[in-house]
Amino acid sequence: MKLLIIEDNRDLVQVLAEGFAEHGFRVEGAKNGEEGLALLTQNEFDCVILDVMLPGRDGFEVVEKVREAGKKVPVIMLTAKDAIEDRVEGLNRGADDYLVKPFDFRELVARVNALIRRSSEQQRPILKCGPLVLDPVARECRIDGQPVLLRRREFDILELLMRNENQVFSREQIINKVWQKEYDGTSNVVDVHLKYLRDRLRPFNLDAMVVTVRGVGYKVHCPEFDM
Repeated sequence: MKLLIIEDNRDLVQVLAEGFAEHGFRVEGAKNGEEGLALLTQNEFDCVILDVMLPGRDGFEVVEKVREAGKKVPVIMLTAKDAIEDRVEGLNRGADDYLVKPFDFRELVARVNALIRRSSEQQRPILKCGPLVLDPVARECRIDGQPVLLRRREFDILELLMRNENQVFSREQIINKVWQKEYDGTSNVVDVHLKYLRDRLRPFNLDAMVVTVRGVGYKVHCPEFDM
């Protein structure tokens, strides 16, 4: 799961990042509202921890901009103020939850997990391409109801391409979206994983749904959806 922490206190960000990493989260940090909005625009996160008092854009403006952009990512706001007016304003601007500093880290983890569970239940995006059904939440791939075992990167690449049917992604774009900061090697790793993915789809005659656009990259094409 991916977590974004927008907080100008670097020591706090470091402590939270280390704590959430122990709970299986991949954590990114932003030190101000502008940086946080940029990361939210370019990436997908499972939850956002957002401080109210930020340099430049404050947390209220950030969460409002996030909602105006159509992002449904769960947001929990942190504040040093316990005034009811601040909590009400944050919730009215689009926050999902509120926690007052100082807080117990265990409570923050519990609240983040609860928000992610609620969001997953409300937004269960089932992706389909002919007989292939991909469930990103359950991390399941089925073809004609039969389970197909995919490795992590194979699944992530297929999910990315299916979410953006007919959109061509270059190798570098796939690495940025799927590997993000975890990989700094050559882009041919994408070709290798696409080969493995096609090999797993070939017994079902679906390997052709992953299309190579020569000199550009890859896309998913589902002919049965053509009008």
